[in-house]
Amino acid sequence: MRKRGSQIGSSPAQKADYRVIVIGAGFSGINAGIRLKQAGITDFVILERADDVGGTWRDNTYPGCACDVPSVVYSYSFEQRPDWSRSFAGNHEIHQYIRRCVEKYDLMPWLRFGASVQQAVFDDRAGLWRLTLEDGRQLTARAVVSAVGGLVNPAYPAIPGLETFKGQQFHTARWQHDVDLRGKRVAVIGTGASAIQVIPAIQPTVSRLKVFQRTPAWVLPKPDFAVAARTRRLFARLPVLQRAVRNGIFAASEAIFGPLVIVDSPASRLLERGAHAYLKRQIQSPALRRKLTPDFHIGCKRVLLSSDYYPALAQENVDVITDAIVQVTPRGVVTADGTTHEVDVIVLATGFRLDIGNAPFEVRGLEGVSLSDVWARRGSKAYLGMAVSGFPNWFLMLGPNTGPGHTSVLVYTEAQASYIAQALKTLFERNLRYLNVRQREQDAWHDALQARMRHTSWTSGCRSWYLDANGENHALFPGLASEYVLRAKTFRPEKYDLTVFVPGVEESAPA
Repeated sequence: MRKRGSQIGSSPAQKADYRVIVIGAGFSGINAGIRLKQAGITDFVILERADDVGGTWRDNTYPGCACDVPSVVYSYSFEQRPDWSRSFAGNHEIHQYIRRCVEKYDLMPWLRFGASVQQAVFDDRAGLWRLTLEDGRQLTARAVVSAVGGLVNPAYPAIPGLETFKGQQFHTARWQHDVDLRGKRVAVIGTGASAIQVIPAIQPTVSRLKVFQRTPAWVLPKPDFAVAARTRRLFARLPVLQRAVRNGIFAASEAIFGPLVIVDSPASRLLERGAHAYLKRQIQSPALRRKLTPDFHIGCKRVLLSSDYYPALAQENVDVITDAIVQVTPRGVVTADGTTHEVDVIVLATGFRLDIGNAPFEVRGLEGVSLSDVWARRGSKAYLGMAVSGFPNWFLMLGPNTGPGHTSVLVYTEAQASYIAQALKTLFERNLRYLNVRQREQDAWHDALQARMRHTSWTSGCRSWYLDANGENHALFPGLASEYVLRAKTFRPEKYDLTVFVPGVEESAPA
């Protein structure tokens, strides 16, 4: 790995190894790299802990894995792919798309694989971040873009005895393809976004499938279909046509689906009635239908899309079990009614740790203050979800309150990549020591979001991974994606304290 400067010291004039370090090579990190190059900032590196780009689309390879956002929207607006094979792309195609973007925008020279960051510490006087990697190496940078992702690390359930199970067990995000499920008795624990894809994919081949459900989800049909070859040729010949389709789908999600999911209102009950009707059409058994009917308002938890989930659950070799799991034994899963469900394989479809509001590793800002401590005391707050007061020159992608509830997350991260590139140009062109978002700006942003959050479906009474221990939603943005894009369109230096380099003197430039 290239080294241009010495290790961190006290001299404000000291050169960093890089101007910018980007952490993570998923959609966000690759987008950041593209925007930095376009902004004329080429002295950067993208650190990736794995051995390939792609993030979640590299790691999730379970049967049936696909996106639940239309392909033309779940791709960069500036880099449309005309040849998506399906309206909702599978994981392999999406992973290949990211790889093609890396190749087209010539990012490989800026990528460093096997580079897992363990600590980041800011040197106030030098205006430098010092990053320590897992192998002990240290790198310095004027600024850091944390693009580590919010749903990356699997969440493993704390079930007593899980480690004693004698059969095969694995998480959907760590699928073991060498385990043959044909003719096996399989338990799937969880009925969230991963489960509704993997269950229909494996149901036809297993001898018995036991689905352990804690809470049913609202499910709507997924309009997934193969894209005709003629359509793909048209998109390739007339990119403007594909852009029009993309814009139309995005506009519909904003104008119709967004308000129905986000706002807890009588209008959202229309969507709820539609989901009820869909469940009734798909599931003939009244007993099974009762098990699959949520007792909370639609949108309070993530709304799932699938056209084959309900039919799979209705098959004769499937049992939906709603009794709580009390333990796992060497032979299977024991539920609260005393039944031992003997199985050969346990699949943990238990989702991911929500890391949007957590520090990805030890991060220390001004005066050595810990990001984890700040967020633990005050809640995870960040101005525009990107900048945290007290942590200068540190920018987040997909930070607190920037997740979508109704559309593509890439709409948000594209806006963030552009904003961050503007901020960094300001930092370097003015030769500032650092940019530090003002506490009052951060607090005003957060307080306004939480005031709006009280009127959303996400706070209408259920418990979900969106909410923290205090019942606050620090995950999602309580508005339309187009609103967020407008708010993040222009970097405004007056929202920040701008500290300049003055030998022997600390001085803040006027906004």
